[in-house]
Amino acid sequence: MRTMASRGLAAALGAALAAMAGGVASAQAPASPPKLSGDVVRIGVLSDMTGPSADSSGPGAVVAVRMAVEDFGGKVLGKPIEVLQADHQNKADVGAGIARRWYDEGVDVIVDLTNSAVSLAVQDLARQKERLALHVSPASSDLTGRACSPFGLHWTYDTYALASGTAAAVTKQGGKSWFFLTTDYAFGHALARDAGDVVKRLGGTVVGELRHPLNTPDFSSYLLQAQASKAQVVGLANGSGDTINAIKQAREFGLTQAGQKLAALLLFISDVHAIGLEAAQGVMLTEAFYWDQNEETRAWSARFAERFNGRKPSMLQAGDYTAVTHYLRAIEKAGTDDAATVMATMKATPISDFMTKRGFIRQDGRVMRDMYLYQVKSPAESKGPWDYYKVLATIPAEDAFRPMEKGNCPLVAGAAK
Repeated sequence: MRTMASRGLAAALGAALAAMAGGVASAQAPASPPKLSGDVVRIGVLSDMTGPSADSSGPGAVVAVRMAVEDFGGKVLGKPIEVLQADHQNKADVGAGIARRWYDEGVDVIVDLTNSAVSLAVQDLARQKERLALHVSPASSDLTGRACSPFGLHWTYDTYALASGTAAAVTKQGGKSWFFLTTDYAFGHALARDAGDVVKRLGGTVVGELRHPLNTPDFSSYLLQAQASKAQVVGLANGSGDTINAIKQAREFGLTQAGQKLAALLLFISDVHAIGLEAAQGVMLTEAFYWDQNEETRAWSARFAERFNGRKPSMLQAGDYTAVTHYLRAIEKAGTDDAATVMATMKATPISDFMTKRGFIRQDGRVMRDMYLYQVKSPAESKGPWDYYKVLATIPAEDAFRPMEKGNCPLVAGAAK
């Protein structure tokens, strides 16, 4: 018969062995996946709600994001999804202030970000806060170049792709001398730079450039100087309201009638709608999406139009929907809303939806997708409302976007210095 001491020793030994076994089991067991950081996933739509880009993005961006959330069932990982919206007024300091407050209040991701100056400010802030920024609407290629971030994605297009499409096509058709009218902030500077590089690479020349303030109502003096330059092509390195005004006034001045070509380096379907086919006909442009491409694009665009006063979506509004959908799928797949984990999951997951086929996200944050060269139809060619484009060419992603190693992105090993 064992003594009390022997029984105590055996019990202690058993407990020690059990503890050791438990420790081994704990070390070998996989850690439980992280969960949501709060009781809600918050998406902030930061856009130009009332200014020159309001038609191509703005309120329509909010509609598209809400559609994505509703199509996802309104919840992810069992938690509700909340959508916030704000107007950055095309001011970098205003946009950065809103973004800082949102991130501090628990917003998980900021999306849309029309206006490159605002977008670059938010990119820096998102890096500091380790929160996500989905740059759907800005154009500056610097977002995946010198200003790239492990927490930012450039979703729809960029200035390099616009130049690779429109500027290349016009130059190859004989437009060898260019004069740029450039909106005077980060977007315009990047667009004129990238387009000018393409023109020169193809044997053309840039004979001059004038920079104008954002949202300029009167282009008369700029157009007169462009005419006096005798350039074969007047390149509009601007967007939205500025492009609309420039095209309308160029026709009034007889610029195209006198033989000069007009190249709109950034033109949205909402801009063509505002200009009218009579004035816009024949203009070439590059976009990532057109509502009438195929059955999928027509079906989604019809749903969007039902919610947005019968208006067809721009490529930006389609991009807002697809970017948020990809983001929510990544949360669901990763089992967490942790920014770094979700970003890694987004980059590891191919993109395939009504807007993009065989898409993927590069290390520098650039979404790789085919782009399309279009020409605006004449009134006689159009078969009805919003029937504005004819396809000239598909530009493969690898031709449309800047090679990653040439962007000087610090995230890219071996990037050019």
